[in-house]
Amino acid sequence: MPVPVADGRPHREAGGRVAAEPGADTKAHADAEPGADAEVTADAEAAGAKGDRHTRVTVLVALGANLVIAVAKAVGGVLAGSPALLSEAAHSVADSLNEVFLLAALRRSRRPADTRHPFGYGKERFFWSLLAAVGIFVMGGCFSFFQGFEALRGGAAEKLSGYVAGLIVLGVALLAEGASLLRALYQVRRQGDGLGGLRDPALRTVIAEDGTAVLGVSLALAGMALHMATGQVVWEASASLAIGLLLVYVAYRLGRDARAQLVGEAADPELTGRIRALLRAQPEIDSVEAVLTMKMGLESTLVAARVDLMPGLDSERVEEVAVRIKRSLARTFPDVGQIFLDVTDRPAGEARESPAATGERGGA
Repeated sequence: MPVPVADGRPHREAGGRVAAEPGADTKAHADAEPGADAEVTADAEAAGAKGDRHTRVTVLVALGANLVIAVAKAVGGVLAGSPALLSEAAHSVADSLNEVFLLAALRRSRRPADTRHPFGYGKERFFWSLLAAVGIFVMGGCFSFFQGFEALRGGAAEKLSGYVAGLIVLGVALLAEGASLLRALYQVRRQGDGLGGLRDPALRTVIAEDGTAVLGVSLALAGMALHMATGQVVWEASASLAIGLLLVYVAYRLGRDARAQLVGEAADPELTGRIRALLRAQPEIDSVEAVLTMKMGLESTLVAARVDLMPGLDSERVEEVAVRIKRSLARTFPDVGQIFLDVTDRPAGEARESPAATGERGGA
């Protein structure tokens, strides 16, 4: 099997076969001809940029709605002395800040690769989504808990006119948040990906925020109405605490997803299986020992494959095979941005137990 030597070039044995040097593997990072891969990459980038434009509009709609609603809720909460309404105001402020984070994610994640970041800036999207989750937890969830406990401890003044204003504000907020949620759901449907459209952390965050806002406003409405009807502040305090629990749960789910992607989450198992099947279908590949994948961004996946080639291939043939395999992968899977082929002559069992196959010690 072809393996590298100190100068990175395989030695030949008699008959043109590549000689194996003990303990070494061949690292073949196949660089395809510029025209073929450039066309595939350009198409993928154009589709991604178009999707980002739609997502940016969705985020801007949510930002505008949240800013207006936050002011209205804050004024209504002060007038009514309502902890549930003030909790909802904090929720809207947190959502507004998060939309700013998401706009930064859309812009910064599209920066081209450079010498300091050779794999690009795609993971910026996941980083800013993590900050959005922290914002929901701190500014939304924690403030809602504070308002709820304060109401239980000290009570709240009953002002009929203020509560009527608060209920009106919440009714308007429910319509605005619902419209923003419908806009986000419409984009997911328009993309034609079904639930797969939620792989975009920016769009997923907007839908989570708007869906939580609709439920939170409903809880606040119920709490205020029961407080007015019974005169018991415990109803409104309970609504505030329920809003806090809801926000903490949503923040946890969003943060967990962002963390998984930041630390190097693998591609979808179905995609990995299709890549493995394509490699096995190549006539020059005897066996596929390992396929490692990692998401580098929304439309960028790194693929590292350890393969065993058929015997009798000389160095020029190995290079041709590697280039053709990379071009085939790039055409079949547009999201695959970086492809590394590791050609090995080790037994299959030994290769499967290697760090690259098991994921131990950081891989190969």
